[in-house]
Amino acid sequence: MEPSRSEPADTPPEIAAWRDFCRRIEMLGERILGDGFPGAVARPEGVAHLADQVSCWLGWVVGHCDPETPFFHRSNDLVTQWGGPNQDNAYHHARIDPARRYRIRGRMHSCEEFVLTLRAGFMHMETWGTKATVTASERGIGPGDDFELLLGGDGSDPAWIPIPDGVTTASLREYYLDWRPEEPAVFTIECLDEIAPPPRADGAQVAAQLEHAITQIERSIVHWNDYLNEHRASGRDNVFALPMKVAKGLPVARYAFCFWSLAPDEALYVETDVPDARYWNLQLATLGWFEQVDPVHRITSINQQQAHVSRDGRVRLVLAHADPGAPNWLDVGGHEVGLLTFRWFWPRTDPSPTTRVVKLDEVRGLLPPDTPAIDAAARRAELRVRREHLAWRFRT
Repeated sequence: MEPSRSEPADTPPEIAAWRDFCRRIEMLGERILGDGFPGAVARPEGVAHLADQVSCWLGWVVGHCDPETPFFHRSNDLVTQWGGPNQDNAYHHARIDPARRYRIRGRMHSCEEFVLTLRAGFMHMETWGTKATVTASERGIGPGDDFELLLGGDGSDPAWIPIPDGVTTASLREYYLDWRPEEPAVFTIECLDEIAPPPRADGAQVAAQLEHAITQIERSIVHWNDYLNEHRASGRDNVFALPMKVAKGLPVARYAFCFWSLAPDEALYVETDVPDARYWNLQLATLGWFEQVDPVHRITSINQQQAHVSRDGRVRLVLAHADPGAPNWLDVGGHEVGLLTFRWFWPRTDPSPTTRVVKLDEVRGLLPPDTPAIDAAARRAELRVRREHLAWRFRT
């Protein structure tokens, strides 16, 4: 997206960059109101999403720009979201340089798994990709454990994890399956090389940071909207597409997309075998913005520890606007259209989910007779447990 006007030649670079940043944000705000983006009912969410992206990428580019003194930046939490973040995760990113050495230390507390990826940028960027992956479980690290990971060096010491060329970012994904109200994981990162204090920031440096930030905001907004539109156009609503891997993404990850389209009195009835995988979940996301559908006030995700499995060994879920009084309800939160993502990681085989659009009052007749009924009190208790966990996971 090009700047809307040039500045006088004597304008300080940081001032020119800030004015350009503000103009391009305004232009982007107009763009999300136009064709190709969700319609009028979704525009308030779109404006809020744009504000979130400004916060996210300014924080990343300006506040976490130095690989010589890195600190973890939390994004894709309950506030700043992009790219369909997993509700079972907390995400942290830090700048690193393949020429430097780093130590990541922490304590797992209630975290059940983490995945550390060494990345060349994020998926919406022009250059991106996962170059290396380390998991807690393969290192023998489990809940409650203290740990230390050493990154970089010349590769001669087996205790050090090499940083491949082209890597710019160390990304951590924490996994929480049993959503307990307990202390989440703690991570720190430090550069172990002797580093001289940097000079004061100058106008050219700030201008470059603002240009990088606005470019990432623009790319995030446009890329993820196009990504969802292309996937939806390639399939049929209310039917799962074929399983897929994300090229250059996490190599152990498998996904299947199902775009729902439901009238207020309809439900999407989903039935699947239990994935033969170490981890799996299903969750809802908005179109356009690729954010989680309200994970705080509604149940919009379910994983292997939360799901009710019927006696025949199958899992049955219901997407609907209203509570069907059955287990495994995913609340679409007033969204007549959206994305249901099925994840299964470290797989041995792929599941085969099926779907049917039915009337809400028909759901009970489709479930096995021994399926328990979930009354209003039980649903409130389920929500309360989830909120208590989220309060801990995203504490400050």
